[in-house]
Amino acid sequence: MTGGAPDGPAPGLHQFVVQPGVGVRLDLLVSSQLDLSRTAAATLIANGLVTVDGRREKASYRPAAGERIAVDVPPPPDRPVLAEDIPLTVVWEDEYALVVDKPAGMVVHPAPGNWTGTLVNALKGRGQALAAEGGSGREGILHRLDKETSGLLLVAKTDAALRWLGGALAGRRIKRRYAVVCWGHLTSDRVTVDKPVARDPRDRKRMAIVNTGKAAKTDFVRLARFDSADLLRAHLHTGRTHQIRVHLASIGHPVLGDDTYGGGGGRRLVALPPKRHFLHAAWLIFPHPETGETVELRSPLPADLRRALDAVAGEPLEYPDPLDHFGFYRSDL
Repeated sequence: MTGGAPDGPAPGLHQFVVQPGVGVRLDLLVSSQLDLSRTAAATLIANGLVTVDGRREKASYRPAAGERIAVDVPPPPDRPVLAEDIPLTVVWEDEYALVVDKPAGMVVHPAPGNWTGTLVNALKGRGQALAAEGGSGREGILHRLDKETSGLLLVAKTDAALRWLGGALAGRRIKRRYAVVCWGHLTSDRVTVDKPVARDPRDRKRMAIVNTGKAAKTDFVRLARFDSADLLRAHLHTGRTHQIRVHLASIGHPVLGDDTYGGGGGRRLVALPPKRHFLHAAWLIFPHPETGETVELRSPLPADLRRALDAVAGEPLEYPDPLDHFGFYRSDL
């Protein structure tokens, strides 16, 4: 998920098992696991919504390895989600699901600071049915893209499709591939980053590599090496907030144009507009929720990223589809 501040967990029951060597307070553990502030985690504990192996504990309690933490996240206060007439690029659709090519600058669902103008507002504006089990404001949403990330996003229209596709996502039967340009050069053509991600304890608007965070794994394949940057294909094994951006920053190669994680310098040199980073969900493969047949969709680089890639390359890339030219869609990579 890979924009704005992390928006916290969905309402409902969340459970996890304490791993060996963690040894931190319950409030800090819940905070890192659920992308919550420490104050919000402490409030859930004080209200009896957090249990350790079925029992209530204080925020200062230090859970032992193997203990199961259960957190019952209540739904947010009712707030009407408006249907808005916002243009959308729908690249595939049937009675069960649809796929949107989300533009950069659009938030996926309403949250503090972005109650209108989101993808969910636009979907509601189409006047169609959407899966409701995700909760108000998250109707149909299976996964998210950061605000300034563009590309393909899968939406469920029925509750049955939401459940089925959610299982497929958890079972890694949905393949999401991202085109990304990072500053500098990876140490090899293939790099896997397997580091836990959680809210940054020093800045709740950021995510960070945190030992007590959620497991996160990303594979990177270098497709092209330019003077100052690499063109990569990123494959998510997990879907943590800002995962690709945090993982690349953690190895010293932040995403081009990413002001939050250190890649914003030199933006003008590569012709990137303000508040835009080079991250695009270009390839989506998923099993149909009713027939099981494979659906494969591609999204070419938007014009702003196409211009930036030309600038990084130092010359216009005269290819109908630069991603195809550099092997982005090859199944053997």
